[in-house]
Amino acid sequence: MTKKHHVLFLCRENAARSIMAEALLRELGGGRFEAFSAGADPAARVHPLAIAQLRAGISDLGLLGPKSWLEFTGEWAPRMDLIVAMDSSVAEYHAPRFPGEPEFYEWSFANPLAEGMNDEERTRSFESVFWQILRRISVLIALPHYTLGVPAAHRPVGAGETLLQD
Repeated sequence: MTKKHHVLFLCRENAARSIMAEALLRELGGGRFEAFSAGADPAARVHPLAIAQLRAGISDLGLLGPKSWLEFTGEWAPRMDLIVAMDSSVAEYHAPRFPGEPEFYEWSFANPLAEGMNDEERTRSFESVFWQILRRISVLIALPHYTLGVPAAHRPVGAGETLLQD
């Protein structure tokens, strides 16, 4: 039995970028990952444009919902192997202490919820960020220490660990 790697994606509101990353890793990780997402100030709901980006390829959108990162700090919380901040506002030095000794990375993506965008710009921003996250998730899945137990013929080729960080 191969170990499942627990990954927590962090964002300020946990309504867009971290939600998309959680859903993509869960869907594409081949059962080798347990994906979670959370935020410092969780929104009331997942942003509809995030759902629109995911709708075509994600089988269980019902699992997605904003959560506080404090849900992952207690004794009862699942132990993470990897924590990924989706922008610097929730980077390791801003985040609470998580149990265990998780690796912490920062993937800086533009905030598709940033102020000052009209509807068309916001839609384009969501689409652009979605594809950037998809590429980064693909690299994560391909890293050698996350493909242990996966037959070599099924491992993606050419991914480097440095691509995990900006």
